[in-house]
Amino acid sequence: MHEVRGSTSTPAGGVALAESPPRPAAPQKPVAAGRNRPRLFVVDGIRLVAALMVALHHYVGTNRVNKPGNAIWDRPVSDIMPTVFRFASFGWIGVEIFFVISGFVICMSCWGRTPRQFFVSRVIRLYPAYWFAIVFTTAVLVALPGVWKRLALHDILVNFTMLQAGVGVPHVDSVYWTLWSELRFYLLFLIVVAMGLTYRRVVIFCCVWGVAAMIAPLADFRLLEVVADPTGAWYFIAGLALYLMHRFGQDLLLWGILAMAWLMGQEELGDRVAYEGVSSWRGAVLIFTVFMLVMVAVALGATDRIRWKWLITAGGLTYPLYLTHYLAGTTLIHRLRDVLDPRLLVVAVIAGFLVLSWLVHRFVERPVARALKTGLDRSFARAAG
Repeated sequence: MHEVRGSTSTPAGGVALAESPPRPAAPQKPVAAGRNRPRLFVVDGIRLVAALMVALHHYVGTNRVNKPGNAIWDRPVSDIMPTVFRFASFGWIGVEIFFVISGFVICMSCWGRTPRQFFVSRVIRLYPAYWFAIVFTTAVLVALPGVWKRLALHDILVNFTMLQAGVGVPHVDSVYWTLWSELRFYLLFLIVVAMGLTYRRVVIFCCVWGVAAMIAPLADFRLLEVVADPTGAWYFIAGLALYLMHRFGQDLLLWGILAMAWLMGQEELGDRVAYEGVSSWRGAVLIFTVFMLVMVAVALGATDRIRWKWLITAGGLTYPLYLTHYLAGTTLIHRLRDVLDPRLLVVAVIAGFLVLSWLVHRFVERPVARALKTGLDRSFARAAG
């Protein structure tokens, strides 16, 4: 996820992934009636690849780390690792990949659920690792100052709500900007969940949201632009269309929605390329197109035979890795850049954060999620009388 959008984090002196649940039962259209596909292990693997792309981009592929005298490497990283820099400069596309997968997985995971179940599932999925990441990142910035400026305490406290972008408060770590897009997607999709998910309703939702995202920048209506999220909408829509293909089978309408999402997405990729300032539009579109083709293969069942159990663990590492890697990781690189070989240092830092991510997933996410679910279920039961 790109490093500055919606961020105020700057060097000192000088910013859902959702789980892949088992296949839902009983498709609602005859075309899918005979399908009984296994868990989509490949999606878990793709999520981790996307997170690693983003981490590598932040460490050795941004415009910031390629400037002379930068606070992280002290000299242009393209001088230190020219080949790695060329590849890592495209790593920001992991954000768009996350958004597409989120649309796919959210639609799959909440099919047949009530709005209450959908709400509880999102809370217990998003908040435990996020709360840990805020505490961890803040502790690193306090213990190792000199690279990033730590936020004021009142801003840190607002970050615990995950709503800081909505009230103009900066993020503890600038990668959190994507969570604001995720939350708006959940809020919009909750409307369809409340109505009851069907092929027709999801298709209508995709079309209505697409139109709103298209006209929002021209409407001079700030609320519409905030709700419609034109920079992220088409990626979520692509994921929704891909899941409908997976559940009900392909048809011309779904191919049309997917094609429209790709066309609008490549336009947004051009804006991202200009913003990042380190990669080319053609390369970005090529990578994104390859990813979309892989997701089409997943949706049509071509990857169903891949059932490597370790991919489940890989998927579980994705969210904690994304939340914790940036400010803390670049701070460590700053401290160790003169001690280790640069390539070895990057590998070691990423490996360290993978280990940390497993620990967070095992000892923070799981127990806190269970406690939250129990408490929320009791609260909703009490509210229901």
